[in-house]
Amino acid sequence: MKDYIARICDEELELKLETFGAVHIVGPKWCGKTTTAKQFAKSYIEMQDPDKRDMYMETAKIKPSNLLVGENPRLIDEWQIAPNLWDAVRVSVDRRNEDGLYILTGSNSIDKTSIMHTGTGRIDTLCMYPMSLYETGESNGAVSLSGLFQSQEFPDDGCVSKLSVDDLIFAACRGGWPSSVRKKSDRAKLMIAQSYFEGLCQDDISNVDGVRRNETSTRLLLRSYARNISTLATNRSILKDINANIDMGDSTFYDYVKALKKLYVIQDVEAWCPAIRSRSAIQATDKKEFVDPSLVVAALGVDPDYFNLDLKTFGFIFETLCIRDLKIYSNALGGRVSYYHDRYGLEADCVLHLRSGKYALIEFKLGSSDIDDGAKHLSEIEALIRQYNETETQAKLRLPDLKIVITGTQYGYKRPDDVYVIPIGCLRN
Repeated sequence: MKDYIARICDEELELKLETFGAVHIVGPKWCGKTTTAKQFAKSYIEMQDPDKRDMYMETAKIKPSNLLVGENPRLIDEWQIAPNLWDAVRVSVDRRNEDGLYILTGSNSIDKTSIMHTGTGRIDTLCMYPMSLYETGESNGAVSLSGLFQSQEFPDDGCVSKLSVDDLIFAACRGGWPSSVRKKSDRAKLMIAQSYFEGLCQDDISNVDGVRRNETSTRLLLRSYARNISTLATNRSILKDINANIDMGDSTFYDYVKALKKLYVIQDVEAWCPAIRSRSAIQATDKKEFVDPSLVVAALGVDPDYFNLDLKTFGFIFETLCIRDLKIYSNALGGRVSYYHDRYGLEADCVLHLRSGKYALIEFKLGSSDIDDGAKHLSEIEALIRQYNETETQAKLRLPDLKIVITGTQYGYKRPDDVYVIPIGCLRN
């Protein structure tokens, strides 16, 4: 495609095709999985093609290997419509003993009951997200996350973001959907996430596994989730909020949440539980998050103008935006995102771990007035780890390699306490 917008995961996909027989690209719909896969595929079939779907499904029942015939890498888009294609791909990879044969894409997580083998060692997974601010061209990329981890590479004179708070509000409301970025008018750009949300409530929540679910219940659950985004709200409190409007039982609630996770819409963040505090002191509840901030805005039923008078609420949505971008930037590094919070008030909004063992403690602060407070938290956690290591005679904990406050402000710099202040509009992978 001439107008293809390069994605950060392109390099990772190329490497995985060099390493494995097949690559399974997963992620929410509309995030660009098929478009990206087609940049690497030399032939493809689209299982959802209405003109050919019946023919494809019949072939998949009788002889699924026929659908694999074509120049490699061969893309099989929305393969999960015919789940036995997974095993056909695995068998083909085994027999041919070659790399880069197939690319599978899907907007639902795997139903393991419908496949015979996981494909471990043959089919590797690549997770895609909506576009980051760097991919949309809104972040100038002055600071490399990889460079910081490798050699604390940071501009001598700091960095300057071109994004105002109003720009960040619009970017969060629009989301990182590739189709929205290409639209000309702001109204059109904002409609994409709203359309996604409507389709999610009306159809996708039921189509994901063929179980009919109630549209109103879905809307209320997503709205309650959105109200508690970037917090440690319990499922019990969210269910209570829903039951103020309708009656929803525990099993129904968890069934809906499971379906939304299967669609890659809900992506909660797990707690980091190091040994520096007792288990009873550390908050281990998952932090509530959506895959993209625009879905939070759509669930709340508001628009960018709303946040002009409610920047406090936008602060939580800003965190969702930052988490999304950090997941994208760190994926190629083998990054894993968690958070730290204990009952003594110490917290790190994000803990970014790499496979190498390196990690960063990160706080998100929309405005400059809270930077000192965020930096203080990070330094206190580091001090606590030092204290733990001085008293622990056996296993020691690694000290954080980076302490970062990611902001919605204009200027970035390194503080005397070795905390990096980095505008989200300056960050890249």
